[in-house]
Amino acid sequence: MSISSAWGLPTGRWNLYNAHMSEKCLKCFRPVQSCYCSDIHPIQTGVKFIFLMHPKEAYKQKTGTGRLASLSLVDSEIIIAQSFDHNKRTQQLISDSSYFPMLLYPGKDAHYAESFDFQAQREGRTLLVFLVDATWRLARQMIFRSPSLQKLPKLSFSHEYRSAFAIKTQPEDYCLSTIETSYYLIKELQKSGICHTEADPSGLMEVFQKMVKFQEDCRDERLGRGPTEPLDRSLKD
Repeated sequence: MSISSAWGLPTGRWNLYNAHMSEKCLKCFRPVQSCYCSDIHPIQTGVKFIFLMHPKEAYKQKTGTGRLASLSLVDSEIIIAQSFDHNKRTQQLISDSSYFPMLLYPGKDAHYAESFDFQAQREGRTLLVFLVDATWRLARQMIFRSPSLQKLPKLSFSHEYRSAFAIKTQPEDYCLSTIETSYYLIKELQKSGICHTEADPSGLMEVFQKMVKFQEDCRDERLGRGPTEPLDRSLKD
């Protein structure tokens, strides 16, 4: 059975739909039909975020949130690679004396935002956080292949959070999407006085919830259901 038949669409309509979905926004790289650029609001946090994105996440993952997070966070960057020791931009950022680089990654040696003495360690430098944007399996490989990242001080969450990524099964309850990770990290860093307290990161979750709602509606349409109710997931600090 063809996909058009499975969806109950005449071949002509399916071809038009497929062509429309293949048109992508050049900014967020989403299909034009699900472009979220109008819902993205710049957030000035005072922290530089670097998203280390695996190529599969960058080019093949339809529900990736790293790009949406980067578009929202002022002065953030995306670096696409599988290892970073020989990545020129990554090494420039690590060696830049104006930054205090840390790797957001769990571990026994990881520091917590609420207990780490950022002021003493930073010595006036801007906090720079590397976030690995990949599946857990690929993320481990990326870190393993990048000793220069392993040497950085690690940062982790002080509290446990649960993902609201209803359309995607996470390997563990504590696993979050990249955009959720960014949101909760900003909230914790604000409590520590590192991120600008006037910055409002709620826009990250708003665009994320819109993406989830769109994907749920697409799923329900395929299954012949009506549209889902709007998301009503409270944000917990």
